[in-house]
Amino acid sequence: MIPNFYIYNTLSRTKELFKPIHPGMVGMYVCGPTVYGDAHLGHARPGVTYDVLFRLLKHIGYKVRYVRNITDVGHLENDADEGEDKIAKKARLESLEPMEVVQTYTLRYHEAMKKLNVLPPSIEPHASGHIIEQIALVQKILDAGFAYISNGSVYFDVQKYNEKHHYGVLSGRNLEDTKEGTRNLDGQDDKHSPMDFALWKKASPEHIMHWPSPWSEGFPGWHLECSAMGEKYLGEEFDIHGGGMDLMFPHHECELAQNVASRGTGGVHYWMHNNMITINGQKMGKSLGNFITLDELFSGSHPLLEQAYSPMTVRFFILQAHYRSTLDFSNEALQAAEKGLRRMMQAAKDVKGIPVTAGAPAAPQVKAVKEQVYDALLDDLNTPNALSALFEAVKMVNSAKDGSVKLNEEDASVLKSLFADIVGGVLGLVEEQSDSASAKVIEGLMDMVIDFRRTAKAEKNWAVSDKIRDELKAIGIQIKDTKDGGCEWTLAD
Repeated sequence: MIPNFYIYNTLSRTKELFKPIHPGMVGMYVCGPTVYGDAHLGHARPGVTYDVLFRLLKHIGYKVRYVRNITDVGHLENDADEGEDKIAKKARLESLEPMEVVQTYTLRYHEAMKKLNVLPPSIEPHASGHIIEQIALVQKILDAGFAYISNGSVYFDVQKYNEKHHYGVLSGRNLEDTKEGTRNLDGQDDKHSPMDFALWKKASPEHIMHWPSPWSEGFPGWHLECSAMGEKYLGEEFDIHGGGMDLMFPHHECELAQNVASRGTGGVHYWMHNNMITINGQKMGKSLGNFITLDELFSGSHPLLEQAYSPMTVRFFILQAHYRSTLDFSNEALQAAEKGLRRMMQAAKDVKGIPVTAGAPAAPQVKAVKEQVYDALLDDLNTPNALSALFEAVKMVNSAKDGSVKLNEEDASVLKSLFADIVGGVLGLVEEQSDSASAKVIEGLMDMVIDFRRTAKAEKNWAVSDKIRDELKAIGIQIKDTKDGGCEWTLAD
């Protein structure tokens, strides 16, 4: 039986019991990247957040069709209806074909997500591969009377739509607020109102990416792609639509309006929005000098970084905060996450060989921790509470390992499943493998040092044995003698 899962719905602004449209099957759409630059810290949070949701839904028994799009056309500068296409601009600056830009940065995005252990989606459609569907959608909106043609471009008529429906229902705005916040931009004379947004744009002679349509040689508006591809792969109504909070308005608001105008229904049952990552309290931006790509983060090459941070450290850092809360990046926070991850991964290793005592009484705290972990994850993906409970499991593993607690087979099995199914499975936290020459050298040197210390102990040369232990500790390496006469080493917290 699939357990209850509670999800905060941005549309209703309440936490709701999740009920999929089709029993046992979940349709999930997440806005993917616009591929005109390297993946950055801002891409990591939605990547990890919706990956955990994907993993959790599958873990509790659902089949999931996860669609994450690639925006490779129609996204103009400053998220406006004027200016240059972001990918076309990058292609012009680098003397490349636009699809060369798309291929290059899509591959880099995939590589970054793989390092973060983000699973690939079920389907990853490109906007440029669905021009026919987007043209058909524009025509449906025109036929419904919620759009108009102006000098070869097609615009969504927000005022007319708002007469029958509420434009702003997702973001909590009303039309008057939207009017007051709308700038009059050059080139918007084709619009009836500055609030209206482009469904199809007539291409200027210098515009590189364009396609034929009934209205002009042009290209689709940015908001159109998700409505068209969501419907194609998940149907007119589907379960979950996710994305960053910065997409709620205008992108998702416009998408919702397009859905209602063309289908008569908003189409999405649960809207999810992850909050932003800030850096030392500031929004990330190139102009502020705090724009950090994931490659810079992993290599430590950005001036704001005191060291390199591994992909699993970044993933753990993201999971320490609830997805709907702001997450502030700092070296101190990443270093704390690094230590926490190290403890978790050590316990994940140790639990595999945890001692079992036949006939030992049941430990009720083991079952309690399991319930706490699942209660947290099933409560709107509360990963920080789940991690807190899992650190209680870490303590139990350590206690069983040093013999201060006796566990029976059933309790040991529960702990093993928590680390395998939840830590490694749902949360996607895995031991990072390194095949580098330096890692092998360190392993070899530590084997030599431990063997030398073992010899010193055998000869009862306690001064040398203690000196090795203390000097290793001083450089951040913790060694521990085991009951069977062996010795283990870990990086100290």
